[in-house]
Amino acid sequence: MDISSSKACFLLSLPLFFNLCFGNSLSYLNTSSSHNNLIYSHCPNQTFNDPKGSLQQILSSLFQELIDQSSRSKFYQTSTGDEKIAISGLFQCRIDLSNGDCHDCVSGLPDMSSGFCGKAIPARIHLSGCYLNYKADGFETSWVQLQHKTCGESKADSSGFVELRDAAFAALESNVVSSANGFIDMTYESMHMVAQCGGNLEGCECGGCVNNAVQIAQDECGNSLSGEVYLDSCFISFSSNDNNGIPGNSNQGNETNQINTSSGRLVAIVLGGAAALLFVFMFFYFYRSSKRKSDGTQ
Repeated sequence: MDISSSKACFLLSLPLFFNLCFGNSLSYLNTSSSHNNLIYSHCPNQTFNDPKGSLQQILSSLFQELIDQSSRSKFYQTSTGDEKIAISGLFQCRIDLSNGDCHDCVSGLPDMSSGFCGKAIPARIHLSGCYLNYKADGFETSWVQLQHKTCGESKADSSGFVELRDAAFAALESNVVSSANGFIDMTYESMHMVAQCGGNLEGCECGGCVNNAVQIAQDECGNSLSGEVYLDSCFISFSSNDNNGIPGNSNQGNETNQINTSSGRLVAIVLGGAAALLFVFMFFYFYRSSKRKSDGTQ
């Protein structure tokens, strides 16, 4: 192979080289903030008695209507069925999602519901950006019933953080009542607070639901630096934006999912740096090799 052919081969291999070295790392970073991550799923232990198979048709019709509405609305509830069984269902997206992101989030819920719950009713699937809830007509649940909670592993080791968090909770409750759409994403000093109520709750009901979620967080999360509480008709989340600025913070690190994200970025940087060094080495190796061949042919 002559020198010009070797150079051409080398240049043609560059796109493949960069794809192999950088592609996986970059794709990891680009998918780390999805709105489609599963938070929790709830299905009953028993399946619905459906000897004629009409339930699946009813659910398919319900799911399609919800998906169609998700491109135009962040909350929608409806019911469908026949003379023997009627199913009511709803979806809700985070208010801060775009219509396209809401539609994308809701579109994946029926398949997840079928996979997790099969023919079980009632069922609830909650993702990070939206949730789906459906049940037989007449089945009632309390709108303040606890569905799911998590408390971060990282702790603050003095009462200073708890006082700050409780003041932030008070501000959250006050603001969510006066919000036009039952959604608040706010910062109170070093605390990041989020609350959202179901689209079928009035202002005072929304405030009551959030107050119940706050009490659960205070009672069960203790001095955790972060946490999430999901009730039937609202949810709250809290986290510290500045761990080092909190009095008595033990600074034990972030929650598991945050550790994974940071580690992923670190791995991406390390792999990218190693790939760059490898590329430089290959370039000079090729250059010296081609120069020796060139000298030998003169």
